[in-house]
Amino acid sequence: MDWKTLFLSPEGRIGRQAFWIGWLCLLGASVVLSAIPLIGHVLMLVVIYASVCIHTKRLHDMGQTGWWQVLPVVFGPVLVMGSALSIGVLPAIAALTHGEPELSVLAALGGFAVSCFIAFAIWLAFTLWVGCSSGQIGDNKYGSPPTDTAAVAL
Repeated sequence: MDWKTLFLSPEGRIGRQAFWIGWLCLLGASVVLSAIPLIGHVLMLVVIYASVCIHTKRLHDMGQTGWWQVLPVVFGPVLVMGSALSIGVLPAIAALTHGEPELSVLAALGGFAVSCFIAFAIWLAFTLWVGCSSGQIGDNKYGSPPTDTAAVAL
């Protein structure tokens, strides 16, 4: 598989090695682009599309639909908002009504920290599931299995 197909096409299947190589390349691109104001943030859309492509192909190799990657995007924020509300916002409001502004700030920061941890845990669990699960042996409805000889050819 070549680089263009790896990053720009959601069709087919890739193995674990090609997924992790692509994932690391996209991580590096994200770090560099996030340091560039405006144009870097616009180019992040290309990185997001490439990430969708490699995740889709990896899910295809597992015999799953690429739509599975929508779940962390949808349920992650719902869980984060719920934890922020229950752990941070409601205690902060209670502390403010009792005349303790310092405690309300601590409660809000604690809720934010827990929310960030939950979002990170959801992302990490999904990435590890996609990147570490075995692919299906033989052909499936998404194509032939990837070759193990070369993950990504130049």
